[in-house]
Amino acid sequence: MAQSRSVITGTGSCIPLRKIPNAAFLDRRFFEDRGQPYPEGGTQRIVEKFEEITGIAERRYVTDDLVASDLAYEAGRRALESADIDPETLDYVIVAHNFGDVKAGNRRSDFVPTLAARVKARLRIANPFCVAYDLPFGCPGWLQAVIQADYFLRSGDATRALVIGAETLSRVCDPADRDSLIYADGAGAVVMEAQVHDEAVGILSHAVRSDTLEHSGLLWMDPSFNPEGDDQLTLKMKGRKLYEYALATVPGVVRQSLEKAGLSLSDVNKVLIHQANGKMDEAILKRLFKLYGLSEIPEGIMPMTVSWLGNSSVATVPTLLDLVTRGELEGQSLASGDRVVFASVGAGMNINAMVYRCP
Repeated sequence: MAQSRSVITGTGSCIPLRKIPNAAFLDRRFFEDRGQPYPEGGTQRIVEKFEEITGIAERRYVTDDLVASDLAYEAGRRALESADIDPETLDYVIVAHNFGDVKAGNRRSDFVPTLAARVKARLRIANPFCVAYDLPFGCPGWLQAVIQADYFLRSGDATRALVIGAETLSRVCDPADRDSLIYADGAGAVVMEAQVHDEAVGILSHAVRSDTLEHSGLLWMDPSFNPEGDDQLTLKMKGRKLYEYALATVPGVVRQSLEKAGLSLSDVNKVLIHQANGKMDEAILKRLFKLYGLSEIPEGIMPMTVSWLGNSSVATVPTLLDLVTRGELEGQSLASGDRVVFASVGAGMNINAMVYRCP
């Protein structure tokens, strides 16, 4: 039966130019906690172990002249160009992020006006009924914004939305914390449109959960571990507990989203998961297949970028989607009829998953 469905009609991304290899951190001095340095000479082992655990060999940082809203604008502009639509026809501009615009050398977050308002102004959109707002939801923020946009589009009150995820984690991480090696910068975006189709295409279902009672403290802000550092707050995380939480909960949320769509894992062509940690994502995928009693994982079902782009929070999934859509990841593509599962996990702790069928 013909009905309105939320379809992605354009993608875009902005990948910063600065390549930061792991070797760039060999002159760092890392601390276990505030005032507790690792033994002298241990930095090389820390860097080597980091790559072994996460699969990250390099990441991208913004140049000093750019902030998150600049990346968001560029990713959004490319998505609009890909969709080939008039920006004035947008009903929503939603920007997911967590720290606002943070300038080089200053960790203070700038949220006013919203990043979405800044992007809308940069795009020269005059339409006053194009609503621009921000969404902070941890790393799953971009996917959560897509889920919100889906509700707007299916309600009939909106026809088009631009959804962007942008972050500059390099500006808020602690140089004295070994966990800071995981973080990166970037932006990704999609244009979503309400289209009438006879068959089930576009967004088929989604599932979300927030575990705040026991897990809200797994990511937090604190001064640098280096006692000689300034008092500016930096991003901290309990890495091992995050890994355990994600492994225990993400597969179940993905399964919930598939069940809502009336599908099984064997119906899925691609799994696009938040690029936080390569080894963690592989473990989540194995656990997901185990839930369905499947031992053999199809080759290439889970494209990855974390090894060379690092973890750019809300930007990882839309950037991954854009690269796959444009055929810029070797051996990866999407075809009409393909079913894609999106999933993310992060601060909150929040998890979301979405099932999408390419029209």
